[in-house]
Amino acid sequence: MNTIDQPREASWAESFPAPDASPPAETVLRADNIVKKFGPITALNDVSLHLDRGEVLGILGDNGAGKSTLMKILTGYQPQTTGKLTIHGQETALTSVDHARSLGIECVYQDLALANSLSVYHNIFLNREILYPVTRLLNNRAMKKQAQKCLDDIGVYIPSIEAEVGALSGGQRQAIAIARAVHSNARILLLDEPLAAMGAREASLIIDLIMRLKNDTGMSIVMIMHNYAQTLDIADRIVLMQRGKITYQNHAHATSVPELMEIVQREYRRF
Repeated sequence: MNTIDQPREASWAESFPAPDASPPAETVLRADNIVKKFGPITALNDVSLHLDRGEVLGILGDNGAGKSTLMKILTGYQPQTTGKLTIHGQETALTSVDHARSLGIECVYQDLALANSLSVYHNIFLNREILYPVTRLLNNRAMKKQAQKCLDDIGVYIPSIEAEVGALSGGQRQAIAIARAVHSNARILLLDEPLAAMGAREASLIIDLIMRLKNDTGMSIVMIMHNYAQTLDIADRIVLMQRGKITYQNHAHATSVPELMEIVQREYRRF
């Protein structure tokens, strides 16, 4: 756990600076009083949160808590009913996924959206292929070179960028999906259950990648998670959602799994 604990300590120090020791953190994404209704159903109820530059924010909650709805709003897939989003200091009404991407917001969904029969480098350039200017044929040489550099830059080892993605492990596939998002010049990265159904070794690969992105590039990351213990190990701050509301948020180091479980149980006992 040392590789994870050391970066987290630095984050805690930044969260509680000595007077005049450092400038305040730069907030890159803020959601204020977000409400989302589907007819008579309220999926999100007065949700407010923020994400700072170089921060990992873990959003926890069971199925139906509103996590996926919130992610769709933050990525421009759906508009909120009321409330506002502020991105890089500007109040913004996201109109589409492409609009969000133009602002540096990328999402890696749980299904990864990879083409199993295509190579690693073709997946990294999926729908953004490099073409020769006249013939409009694929410039595979350029894509291979750039894909390898992209993987090297974020410290991801894949035996061959020509390998079919379907033949790779779950951890390697997740890393490729993240690399594709990073290659798209993402500044805010949303990860939907990035450690789902992974063994300890594969999960360690992705955890290391997340920490490198945070510490080496200043990437701001939101993780949608179910596993409390894993989230507390990785995140700087956590948000707990239940029934479309935020019922708890705090710094990860000031939170414990038993505390989160007690909050969840207490909320369920109210219904």
